[in-house]
Amino acid sequence: MAIDAKGRAPYACDPALSRGRLVSEPPSPTRSDFRRDCDRIIHSTAFRRLKHKTQVFVFHEGDHYRTRLTHTFEVQQIARSLARALGLDEDLAEALALAHDLGHPPFGHAGERALDECLAGAGGFDHNAQTLRVVTALERRYAQFDGLNLTWETLEGLVKHNGPLTDRSGHAVGRYCEDGLPQGIRDYAARQDLQLWSYASPEAQAAAIADDIAYDAHDIDDGLRAGLFGLDDLHAVPLLGDIIREIRASHPGLDPARAAHETVRRVITRLIEDVVAESGRRLSALAPRSVEDIRLASGAVIGFSEGMAAAEQGIKDFLYPRMYRHERVMRVMGAAQGVVRNLFRRYLAHPADMPGEWQDDMSRTDDRGRMRHVGDFIAGMTDRFAIEEHGRFFDSPPELR
Repeated sequence: MAIDAKGRAPYACDPALSRGRLVSEPPSPTRSDFRRDCDRIIHSTAFRRLKHKTQVFVFHEGDHYRTRLTHTFEVQQIARSLARALGLDEDLAEALALAHDLGHPPFGHAGERALDECLAGAGGFDHNAQTLRVVTALERRYAQFDGLNLTWETLEGLVKHNGPLTDRSGHAVGRYCEDGLPQGIRDYAARQDLQLWSYASPEAQAAAIADDIAYDAHDIDDGLRAGLFGLDDLHAVPLLGDIIREIRASHPGLDPARAAHETVRRVITRLIEDVVAESGRRLSALAPRSVEDIRLASGAVIGFSEGMAAAEQGIKDFLYPRMYRHERVMRVMGAAQGVVRNLFRRYLAHPADMPGEWQDDMSRTDDRGRMRHVGDFIAGMTDRFAIEEHGRFFDSPPELR
């Protein structure tokens, strides 16, 4: 694998060859285009709000559980590690990691399900499409344009990090095959062609698998901390059982807290090392001479080996019933969904209850547009603000503990 003086392989995205921004801007004398994307994301309002958005546990359940922001930083670190090992552009991988969850509403996936239900008459809600709306329209910080005016490569990676969204004829594939592309993606595709039919860059693929690695590791950690399961429960889980046995053999009598952290640390290491090795094999077989060869490949080039993919799925299969569907978590998330539904109905019926700038825009659109507008407002809320707003209008507080 030939690496240039800047540590990039020939198949990496080169910021000097970027397809540019929708609104042309002069280049920065000190930063690459992808570095500027990172900085714009970090300074955005949506990024700051991630601090008080749920990962699994609502913010007031404890100071040490992950939030969307801490999860994002963990994805960022893993994405950069993968990019460095594989000769990819680290700044682009970082930008994609930093922005990947900007479209998540309050209360995590529970909030997403509630908004999808509320917006059924306006095309539903999809957090990936909402991320695109945030960075192309909803952030209003610059004099020349709405959104952050990110590079084509960053927008492409945000939309397609899990693979192509359509075939070459424009028909939706994969998760969107049944219901079609979300409205937000269709709207933006009419303004700028993101080649929805191709794979994304290797940097986007690295950020996507970094998300999986971070999820697996920190949800094990948070689940142990919350007492939803113990280390002994992990013995039958592929990969985890082997790691725990190794730790107990080399460090007998290690206290449970240290053993949990050591387990999580080793899980991250094993998963990263596997991705680097397997991706290296795929890249050697494909022998790509440019990033376009990656986009036109028949499958993802950044991924787990077959054996590790099965082990990683085993971790998810364990966490699904023992954590995500645990009675305690489900009870809190059920109440959180009620908060979102109540707020949606309230704002739609009483637009004057929203801040002034949001009220003004409600008068400029049709019924579907008004629903989408309310959805945008709620999706931008933190857990804390949503709870406060709910308390303004409703007497019965949600049971979120």
